[in-house]
Amino acid sequence: MLTGEFRNSVDEKGRLMIPSKIRGEIAGNILILTRGIDTCLWLFPPEEWKKISDNLMESTSPFNAKARLIQRRIVAPAQEVEVDKAGRINIPVSLREYAGLKKEAVILGIKKYIEIWDVDIYEAYWKENEKVFQDAAEELGGLVSF
Repeated sequence: MLTGEFRNSVDEKGRLMIPSKIRGEIAGNILILTRGIDTCLWLFPPEEWKKISDNLMESTSPFNAKARLIQRRIVAPAQEVEVDKAGRINIPVSLREYAGLKKEAVILGIKKYIEIWDVDIYEAYWKENEKVFQDAAEELGGLVSF
């Protein structure tokens, strides 16, 4: 299961170390990296990416404007990245620019995929959305039990 919150540096060549705990849960050394929502990147194992991209393409039409936006934002920029022997992936410039990745990144394992955030953007996101989170947690209180 891909879970955990980690911080690692993005080096001058745009490489990011994937934490060993997460790497240990991934079969193979190929992952799919694309633009996410909320100014982060999404990193998928190939089998999860196939499910999501197939579902997106089968449930949308290129004749629908909103569908085209989703296809262009999530499917089109997706790229295969290889985890090198040192456990790093190379993040293409276009995706680094989209996510505002500079020096330090937050890596979030979210069970079936990974989010990659610039640390400053991530912290600003939480400051801006803490109230929304509290409201959502309150709403889930009636749906989720321990």
